[in-house]
Parts: sequence; structure tokens; C-alpha cells
Amino acid sequence: MLTISVDTGGTFTDVAVADESGQLQIAKALTSRDRAYDAIAEALDAIARRMSTSRGALLEQAARFNYGTTRSTNAVVEGKASRTAFFTTKGFPDVLLLREGGKPDPFRQIPYGQPYVPRHLTFEIDERMDAEGTVFRPLDEASVITAIRSAQEQEVEAVGVCLLWSIANSAHELRVGQLMEEHAPDLAFTLSHQLNPVVREYRRASATVIDASLKPLMQQFIRGLEQDLRGEGFMGNLFISTSYGGSWSPQDVAERPVYSIGSGPSMAPVSAVHEANRDLEGGAAEFDLLVADTGGTTFDIGIVRSGQIEFTNETWLGGRWIGNITGTRAVDVKSIGAGGGSIAWIDSGGLLKVGPQSAGSSPGPACYGRGGSLPTVTDAALLLGYLDSSNFMEGSLHLDRDAAERAFAPLSEALGMTLLQMAHATLTIACDNIAASSREATVARGIDPREVVIVAGGGGSGMSIGRIAEELGTRGVLIPQTAGAMSACGALFADVIHEFTCVAYVETAAFDSRAANAALAQVSESADRFLSGLSPGLAIETEVQFAAEARYRQQAWELTVPLPDAALSDGDVALIEETFHDTHERMFGVREPNQTLEILSWTARATARLRHPSRSVPDAERQPVLEPLRVQDSSFDGVHLVPVPVYWGPSMPVGHSLLGPAIVHEPTTTIVLYPGHTITVMPSGNYYMETPHEHA
Repeated sequence: MLTISVDTGGTFTDVAVADESGQLQIAKALTSRDRAYDAIAEALDAIARRMSTSRGALLEQAARFNYGTTRSTNAVVEGKASRTAFFTTKGFPDVLLLREGGKPDPFRQIPYGQPYVPRHLTFEIDERMDAEGTVFRPLDEASVITAIRSAQEQEVEAVGVCLLWSIANSAHELRVGQLMEEHAPDLAFTLSHQLNPVVREYRRASATVIDASLKPLMQQFIRGLEQDLRGEGFMGNLFISTSYGGSWSPQDVAERPVYSIGSGPSMAPVSAVHEANRDLEGGAAEFDLLVADTGGTTFDIGIVRSGQIEFTNETWLGGRWIGNITGTRAVDVKSIGAGGGSIAWIDSGGLLKVGPQSAGSSPGPACYGRGGSLPTVTDAALLLGYLDSSNFMEGSLHLDRDAAERAFAPLSEALGMTLLQMAHATLTIACDNIAASSREATVARGIDPREVVIVAGGGGSGMSIGRIAEELGTRGVLIPQTAGAMSACGALFADVIHEFTCVAYVETAAFDSRAANAALAQVSESADRFLSGLSPGLAIETEVQFAAEARYRQQAWELTVPLPDAALSDGDVALIEETFHDTHERMFGVREPNQTLEILSWTARATARLRHPSRSVPDAERQPVLEPLRVQDSSFDGVHLVPVPVYWGPSMPVGHSLLGPAIVHEPTTTIVLYPGHTITVMPSGNYYMETPHEHA
């Protein structure tokens, strides 16, 4: 049986197919905006030809199909989600406008960003709960019905309902939901206490309206995907990747589509852990990993600390403080506009900039020959002699060098630089942007970037990761053979994961074990119910882990603290405190051992471990080829062209090392080895790169 995984990005759609023996095939296709399945079919066709079979046969043999997509993210960022209304407590219509009161630069006056739901689609419901869950003002059902009718008249497709302190008493929200079903059965709606039961009404409200706005879109999309797959013979289990770094059933994602935001990038750290366990001595648990995933549109940065993927509650779409926050827990992935399609341009001060605008897949970089005319990072790499114009993406796309030169010509003339200098400057700026963001991502977590190992994925990572690693002074770089489809491969090893949260305020100074254990019992029951509802035989084992969101008294934000069990005793309080102090000191450099902790919420993380494909190692009996395919002229300084040997990666023997300059081609990526850098083929077939400034 086969396992198929797909990651649909802004530029490329990556597909990975693994069989039970561990043989893995990957392919890429340009993302099709109108119909996602077209790109999937194109990539599957490429794999089928390689395996001397058909696309239909692959789908018929597949027991599981994992799908990750940027569709929900794009819909929110581009304003293409469904027309949505917002029902809120009377007196609080500006929750979505005011957000949390912050702004990116405290010394600049900037207008408020537009609220996710405009005021004319915001309806105030006459009701009020207090923080203890006591009814302060009864629900006026007439105001609810009036709001529903007004929303219908304005032709909304969905409604987000977030009433104040519904997390303490959900009776009013539940009744609003009942009235929605009675008076507007065709309208999709989301109740905040069911979706995201956390303190802070803006985060709950934002998550709720985003989720509601995505329901019509994602429900239609998922139905279409299922129809396409079933129509071609797929009869296995379909899973959709989520921001948790796991997978859900299509039904679960359709009910809570906000968790599909960032689903593709969340799989890169999963893949990184798997590859580190294969190649690094002691496995991922012995290292801090910087996960770098270079796509056509963005460069995504994730962190794995001692084998544990880092999570965040701070996922903003459209810019921190001025955009919209998802408000939900997600794998911590930071995206910057420095992908292969990022556009080079000159600002009003005459300075060269790269990104965040991207050429995407349509029209794409100028060298793709699909109508693009603006210079991009990929065009720069072609001019520098790093890419094979005749065998890009296994020959499925011919790169047009003349088009790349024409794209850079206006910038070259404006800045008085040669084309080679322009290309070098473009790649240098992109690398500097990435290095700065990578340094920020590690230092913010209390990690010295000189102590990390980079796991580099994405089709464009190999072109620049050596320069980035040298700039950061990292221990080394692990480049998987599957780098070109890293997120898709991560989904091969993802499990079914769901989290359940309950709010219960407890202080450690006077620990209320009854309240704490009642909250833990509630989330534990929800987790057990979720796991027991999965298809029989799907999971090979299940696990439930518990955590608390805690802070020092009167702090603004919380840290996640793992808990030993679902039932806490007074003796466990000291362990919780010590764990929190250690985490706080690692993150912020200080600890307050005599300070009382406030615990705001309790979480159960339910994991159903799936049967994953094994990974085979290179055939020890294969005949290695040490001779280069050819020698081509490349530039590493923007001035001189030097002859550089080009190797075919799959033919390089295990244990073989190369000293740069050199170029290694893989089916879906290209590794550029800069002068003085070395690369070694690991037993798994992956590559380990060391730079001159490797940290000892």
C-alpha cells in the first residue's frame, strides 16, 4: 500500500509517494490557482511515469492521502473569504477594530487596520455575563433574531458569535446558536467558546470570525477535493494537515477551518525531526534545530528545541497588531518574503530591496517564460550560474536566461551595475534578510544561533543556505534528499493531533486543586472522546499530554508548562513552579523564584499515532559515480566567473565529501557549495554541510 502526501504552496505543489518498503518518490508542479487538483495530478503523473504505472493506479493503491494547503491562508490575506457578520455583546462593537491596542512602532502614528468584519456587518446582542459566569444581563432573544434577519438582508454567508465571558458560562452563546439554526439554517456560524476557549476576547473574536468566514469556502473546497480523489479510484483515508503539526479528518477541518491556516508550513518541522533522528548522533533530542523551508513565495523559519517542536499563539495574518490574529495554538513558523519568486526592486531612496512581493506561480519568475517580467531571486540564481536551465524540475520547465537578463536590465541600468553584480546583490540581500530573521527567531527563544543545526528544506534552500549558515555561524546544515518537498514529506510522518482547552484561574500560592483537577478532568474527557471516535484500527497507539498556561502575577502573557498527569496533587505544584521558572529564565534571562504563578487555562493534547512508512537507505551495491556531470561557469562574488563542477546527487556514494566550489543537483533542488564549504553524503542519503565558520 502507498501513502501520498501533498503540500500546495503559493508557487509550487509538492507531492510525495511512499510505499511500505520505504521507497520514496517526490515531484513538483506549478500550483494551479483555479483548481488545486490539476497541479496534484501533474505531479502524480510525473511520479507514475517514473514508477512505470498510472496516476489512477497510484491512487487506487493509496491507503492514506495527506493534504496541506495555503488556500485558507490566502483567502484571509487576500480578502477572498466569505462575507461574514459578527455578533458581539452590546457595548463591544469595536473589539475587532481596536484589537489589543498595540502597534508595530510606538513612535509612529498610523491608522488602525481595517477590522476583519466591517462595522455595518457587526451586530450587538443585548446580554452580559460577568467573569465568574454569572448572568449580569439576560439574553434578549429578540435582539438576536433582529441581528439574524439583518445579516440575512445584507447577504452574509457566515456568522461569528463571540459574547463576553462565554468561556465562563456558554449558555447565551449556545442559545444564539440554536436561534441561528431555527431562523437561518443555511448560514454557517461559529461559537467562540467551542472554537477557541481562551481568555482575551479579541483573540477569541478574531479566531471566531476568521473560522466562520472560511467555512463556506473550505467546505466547498474539501468536497471538491474528495470528489476528484474518489473519482480517480482513491478509496483510502483522506487527512488534511493542520496548524498543530498533525492531521485531521476532512469533517473536522470543515467544522474548524481556522486550524488549516499555516497547515503546510507546520509540516516542515515534523519532517526536520524525522530527518535529524536519522542522521544526527543522538537524534533530534540532542540538538536545537532551525528549520528553514524556502518556497517560491516565502522563506519559513521554525524551531525545534531538544526534539520538541515550538508552538505559538501569535499567528498574525497581515502584520502584527495591524493585521488579524488567528488566536489559536499553532506550530511556530515565521514567514518572510524571501522565496525564489521574491521580486528585486529599487525604493524611493534608490536602495535595492528584495521582497516581500512575489511573482508566485503565475506569472512566476521571468526565466519561467510564463509572462513574468520582473526580476526575482530565481532569475538571479540563474544568472549566477547556479541552476540548470535545461533540466530544472527534472526537465519539466526550461529556464530562459535571456528573459532573466531582460528582467534585471532596468535595475542594472538604474544602479550602474553589471547584470552579474545585480544578480549577486539580489541574492546577498535575500540571504541577509533571512539570516537576520533566523537570528531573531532563535535569540527570541533563548537559543544561541551558533549552537543550532539548520535543517534546510524547500526547492530553493540549497542555493543560499550555505551563505546563511556562514553568516549565523551555525554548527552545520542538514539537507535532506527530500528537501524540495519537505512539508509534503513531513505529512507522511504526521499523526492525528487535537487539543482541548478549559479556562480555570488558579494561583500557586493558594493552589485550588479541586478547580485545577476539574478543568483537567474536562479536557481529559474531551480528549478521550475524540480518540475513541476515530476509525477502529486507524491508530497504532494513542497518547494524551497535559499542559497549563501560566505567568508571574500581573504579567501580560503566559508560557506553556507541561504537567505530569491529569490529576494534580499539592506536591505537583512545586514541580510546575520550577518548570515555569526554568522556562522563563531560558526565554527572558530572569527568574523570580518567590513570585506567585497565575494559571489561566489547562490543555489536553490528544495524539493518535498512525502507521508511518519506513524510509529506505541508499543501495550499498549501487555503482557510485564520482565524476562531475559537467563543468559550468558560476560566480560567487558578482564579478568573476569560475569553472565549477556539477554533480548528480543520487549517484554520489555514502560517506563521500565535496569541497566547494561545487554544485549538486537533486531531482527537486539544487545545492550550491560555496568556496570553502564542505558537504558529506550521510548514510541516509541526506547531505551534511559545514561552513568555514562552523561553531565548535
